[in-house]
Amino acid sequence: MADDDSQPAADEPAVPDIDLPSDAFDAVLDALDERGGADGTPDPIRFEGFAVSVADGDGGFVLDPAGEDARTGLSERELHAALDERAPAVTDWYAFERVVGEFGPRRAFLRWIEDADGATVAARYAALAEGIERAWGQLAIAVTVTDRGERRYDVRHEEDVGVPVDELEVHADPLDARDIVTFDPKGRYRPLKTAPSLDDGWVFHDLGPRDAYEVVETIYPATVANWHREREGELDVSHWRETMARQSGIYGVIKTWDRGEGHEHVNWVAEACCDDSQCLKRREWEYDADTELDVDGGDGVFPCREPCSVVVSAARKWTRLESEQPRTYEFELTPSEKTQVEEIVDAVADGRIDEIREADTKEGANRYRARFLRANLFDDEGNLGGVPTDSDEE
Repeated sequence: MADDDSQPAADEPAVPDIDLPSDAFDAVLDALDERGGADGTPDPIRFEGFAVSVADGDGGFVLDPAGEDARTGLSERELHAALDERAPAVTDWYAFERVVGEFGPRRAFLRWIEDADGATVAARYAALAEGIERAWGQLAIAVTVTDRGERRYDVRHEEDVGVPVDELEVHADPLDARDIVTFDPKGRYRPLKTAPSLDDGWVFHDLGPRDAYEVVETIYPATVANWHREREGELDVSHWRETMARQSGIYGVIKTWDRGEGHEHVNWVAEACCDDSQCLKRREWEYDADTELDVDGGDGVFPCREPCSVVVSAARKWTRLESEQPRTYEFELTPSEKTQVEEIVDAVADGRIDEIREADTKEGANRYRARFLRANLFDDEGNLGGVPTDSDEE
């Protein structure tokens, strides 16, 4: 338990009582054994506010509190007692050094969740006692701390925040997330895992840090790795032109889309596919390294480093459509009919069709109004205004 010299000041948050588990103390001893200094004496382990080292010769251990006289010649038992008094700092070191481990995306992400690189141990443990929550795409990730300093994680859909665990479908195996991400709430296949169409009604409850990270990685593959690369200044962005230059086979046709008329066509692609309403990534790729697109890249927390397979596939189709020769078609529309066609296109493009009630015939994209428009303007062959569509093949 914390002693008087570790109690927070009046304006500091109250740190929960933490017992130092034997695993954490053993890890300290192991770490001292592993740290060989230049003179053969192990380098100290530095915790927040103090350090522990091995005394010269057979002098036991040294506890070096910041701003205080060092305590030397401690026995293993005395060291255990001293560290138990400072259990929050020791268990924080143990959680990230031993339980999480590697200095890479996983460690950086789990530390980011609780602001471990900015807030003090006291502030974080006080917050962890109540629960810290972070958003990652459509995920709500909550972390708490036990009385032994262990982190426990809860990962769920943002729409299920506040819903009791027993009212959700509870999972413990991170691999279960593979089924969750496959289909949207309507049972349709999700080709883009970062689309804002993740189904809700589930929770991964009471996970350790490694399993929590695996759940996030399964739901949003490579997002943490790219986020970490960006933080380290190492994000390798592949822009539109260089990505399309690599396309071959049936996708090689996309390279023919650059016809000297600028990059307006790429703006259309980015507007169609890369808006926040369609993808939760923040687009970092541009037309090329020297030419930015006019379309906003979005506000997602994790970056998009290159045009994805969905963008490439859509671009192939649009390349073929844009290669068609224009035709002139003549038919008459009333002002209301023209407005209704525009409203239908907007509603479909924005995914609002399901929000339009059947009884709301004021909406241009209302199903009954659309059916009336079809009955009024389409002939028996399905031609708008009775005008056949000319084909490039004719």
